[in-house]
Order: sequence, then structure tokens, then C-alpha cells
Amino acid sequence: MEVEYARDGDVALIHLNRPERLNAVTVGLTSGLVDALERAIAEGVRVVVLAGRGRAFCAGHDLKEPEPVETPVETRERLEEIQDVTRLVRRFPGPVVAAVHGYALGAGCEFALCCDVVVAAEDAQFGFPEVGVGLSVTGGISKLLPQLVGWAKAKELLLLGDRVTGAEAERLGLVARAVPAGEHESTALELAHRLAERPALALSLAKQVLDHGLDATLEGAMLREVDHAILTSLSGENDAPKEAFNRG
Repeated sequence: MEVEYARDGDVALIHLNRPERLNAVTVGLTSGLVDALERAIAEGVRVVVLAGRGRAFCAGHDLKEPEPVETPVETRERLEEIQDVTRLVRRFPGPVVAAVHGYALGAGCEFALCCDVVVAAEDAQFGFPEVGVGLSVTGGISKLLPQLVGWAKAKELLLLGDRVTGAEAERLGLVARAVPAGEHESTALELAHRLAERPALALSLAKQVLDHGLDATLEGAMLREVDHAILTSLSGENDAPKEAFNRG
């Protein structure tokens, strides 16, 4: 199995599982990841953790695989399935937490950065080598990367293909937090369980309002905020935490 799926209570754990190839992307791995995310949605789990087996999260496309013989239509379908990973992460109601170690390059970097929270080992390596090997980015990264690090830095990272460590990625705002080597997955799992304990509707709406804010005008974003505030006020979820909120 190129992708493994397991449950830890309300948390689904998805592992890329081609350790002998540093979890490099193949059609089978992409399809397996899409299936796993769809399964998490169908099972109604609260949070997903996405990680990689072996020495890396995902080293990008497997350039040692034979060049696919396909029509332009088939090429589009293959690339859009890679983009389906980003679509499904955004569609999943709760947070998706990436636990990154080793390499997160090309499509692997895209898989990580489309997640809601990224925990990286300090010595992890993030990068976009596509331009240097005559390829193009997918996965919505042309929109996501400038939002994360700013237009100028995004241009530098994409055009030059320079790698940044997990520690530097945290300083750039590329990831949420960097942790000592070997602690990435346990930290991600701990965060996932903390997130799973939070009020479900409020958590889902908080994710949605930020995601839609990427695509919205300011006015549109404020309208959505009002809609979500009304929904949370009617849900009843806000009753129990009020005492703690008032205490600060």
C-alpha cells in the first residue's frame, strides 16, 4: 500500500508509504492519498494527520519512474488528481495537520503546504525544484505560497528552487512550528488531539473563514464572518467555554 490509513480516536493518521523511494509521488500514491482523504471525510473524523514513512515526508515526483505515455487529456486528469489533494484538504471539515521530516520537495512540498497546520522537523528540507527540471508547480501553490511568505520571497523560492530548512521555514511563516528532529509526528499528533477536543462547528467555521478569505474581497470576507458568528451563536457550542473565556 502506497498510502496507509489508521484511526486514533477522532484523529485519522495518513502515512505516505514508499519509504524506499522517499515517498516520491506516483499515480498510485496520489490516488491512495485522495482515497484516504475521502475516507476521512466519509468517516466523519475530526482531524487528520498527514505524515511520511521512512526518511522523508515526500521527495516530489519520482523522476526514476518511466515517463508516462499519455494524451494531453490524460495528462490533465493526472495533474488535476494531484490538485484534488488540495481540494480535499480544504473540503475536509476539520484541520489537516502535516508532520514533515526529511524532504518535502515539489509535489511533496505542495502536499504539506496545503494543510491547515504544518509541523516540521528543524532539519527538514522544503523546496520547489520544478523550474530547474523543466516542470511547473500544481496543487494551488501559485496562490498559497505568496500568501504564506509574501510575493518577493515566493518568487525567489519558486524561480531559484533554493531549499529552506524546517527552522528557516518557521521564521518565514512557511510552517506553523519547527520542532527538534524526530519529534515532528508526535507533536503533530498531540496538536491533532487538542484540536479534536475543540467545539466542532466553531473549529470548522474558523478553518473555512480563513480558507475562503484567500479568495474573497474584504467585504465578502466580512459577510462570511457575520454568517459564521450567527451559526456559532445558535449552535450551543459556545455555552460551556464561556467561563474559561471570561477568566482569560
